[in-house]
Amino acid sequence: MTLLLYDKQAGEGSQEAVRRLGRERGEKAGHAGTLDPFATGLLLVLFGAATKLQRALTGLDKTYVATARLGWQSSTGDPDGELTETGRVPDSLELPTGTVRQRVPMTSSVRVGGERLYRKARRGESVRTPPRDVEVHRAEMVGTVLRGDDCRVEYEIECSTGTYVRTLIETLEDAYCAALRRTAIGPFRVQNAGAELSETEVGEILPAAAEALR
Repeated sequence: MTLLLYDKQAGEGSQEAVRRLGRERGEKAGHAGTLDPFATGLLLVLFGAATKLQRALTGLDKTYVATARLGWQSSTGDPDGELTETGRVPDSLELPTGTVRQRVPMTSSVRVGGERLYRKARRGESVRTPPRDVEVHRAEMVGTVLRGDDCRVEYEIECSTGTYVRTLIETLEDAYCAALRRTAIGPFRVQNAGAELSETEVGEILPAAAEALR
């Protein structure tokens, strides 16, 4: 079995990447949590018997670096939506932490009425999406970028699985998530991308995952 730390690039679909890697190796492949096409960063790709680790790995906390573009709004909360300039800079740049209730965005893969929400969104449909409570452990502003009237703020966010970072950015109101990079999933770091871990190595790093194979 093998667990691959993979650095997904912008524009690449998570499922697309997993299928390609599986074909290249001639093995069954899975993942432990997707990223939106515009996002980059760490994917945990599982091959062979390692797919049994999916449930144990999916529940791990995530760390992201997110860039909020201020004075603009997006119909989808990200750069792939319809963008509208408001020209207003939020009074507060603080993101909520602790237990945060979010509504699942229409662009998510969550199923409502037996169908994934993003499929409904592509047809122009809109439904009341389910709420969920997530945990935002830390949301720190780590930098700003000013290019004329283009103002962007960068945050480092540690949160529970299931957190929609673009929805978190939208709490600023006049902002959307212009860039998103996942830098860590539990103890696994994107700077180690390309590394392949065996069952024994995964068990040493994350004993709970090793238990899933027994």
